[in-house]
Amino acid sequence: MSDEIMNDQMVCIGCGATIQHHSPDKAGFLPQSVIKKKEPTDDIYCKRCFRLRHYNEVQDVELTDDDFLNMLQELNKEDALIVNLIDIFDLNGSIIPGIQRFAGQNPIIFVANKVDLLPKSLKPARLRQRITEQAHNYGIRPQNVYLISALNKHSVEEFMEQLEKERKGRSVYIVGTTNVGKSTLVNQIINNATEEENTITTSYFPGTTLGKIEIPLDDNHVLVDTPGIIQKTQMSYYLTPKELKIATPRKEVKPRAYQLNEGQTVFLGGLARFDYIRGDGNQSFVFYASNEINLHRTKTEKADELYVNHVGELLTPPLKNSPKPLPKLKRYEFTIKEPSDIVFSGLGWVAIDDPQTKIAGWVPEGVDVMIRKQLI
Repeated sequence: MSDEIMNDQMVCIGCGATIQHHSPDKAGFLPQSVIKKKEPTDDIYCKRCFRLRHYNEVQDVELTDDDFLNMLQELNKEDALIVNLIDIFDLNGSIIPGIQRFAGQNPIIFVANKVDLLPKSLKPARLRQRITEQAHNYGIRPQNVYLISALNKHSVEEFMEQLEKERKGRSVYIVGTTNVGKSTLVNQIINNATEEENTITTSYFPGTTLGKIEIPLDDNHVLVDTPGIIQKTQMSYYLTPKELKIATPRKEVKPRAYQLNEGQTVFLGGLARFDYIRGDGNQSFVFYASNEINLHRTKTEKADELYVNHVGELLTPPLKNSPKPLPKLKRYEFTIKEPSDIVFSGLGWVAIDDPQTKIAGWVPEGVDVMIRKQLI
């Protein structure tokens, strides 16, 4: 098979990358010996997707942030409905601030994934309102907000019924940051419509989809799964796949309340730190993070030493001797004026009830930490 035919017709069904045999460290690599056995009409996976699917082994490829963003430039040239999939557990970090620019005049809807991870006490109407408010803060005016669990077949079926009404005969582009569950959602859509399973490669590794994947709809339009946009302000950017698997919630998050005195600190594994500096005496703080993350309380005066001596062991993740060293933790100080959450982007948040409470949040340098109105 010639390279010309291969480049025109052979695309990885897992990640959407064009199959090539010249560069093992670039997207779409497959050994030439395997390519020669394939016909242009065959379903084919690149080596990276094959290893990821069968051995849970992640292979890095050369693809820059600009490569991802350039793939989205075509959005404002299309007549399409834009579906911005966001992670309900990382609301701020997974909203794409420039999505309106990419969308042009096309309508946008927000679809908040992983609703099954939040405590059931949170009312859906309140959550939709908070998501809408946050979108408006970024200058985005979604025409609707939906709450789903991409892992739940019934949830996706209900969403698809609404999507059919929303798109009004248009094609659909699903966009979002890495690790929000885009490929999982697309897999579920395919599974609901066909007998195929796990057609799109999914994993805990950010950036699995390397090129846009088009799925035919009944009216000659397409549903397009686009690559995830890498946000360097999210915790996931700095973690290995194994660390990310621990830090990413997989079950309903159980709130963990700590009664703290002034001058006490709680570590969220070794990924973040919460200091209670000053307030109205002993206070209750509620932590929302993956149930796999170990929370550890100590005196603030001993926190620096504890971190140096126990990060990667008592305070984990990160894992000991990680091949991807975590940046140094950076301190951010806040004074709370109303019931608020301090949010560690991509990791979780801490709910604070009492106003005039002074706190500090520590995260790896480069990761966002912010204050918002209480979500729960």
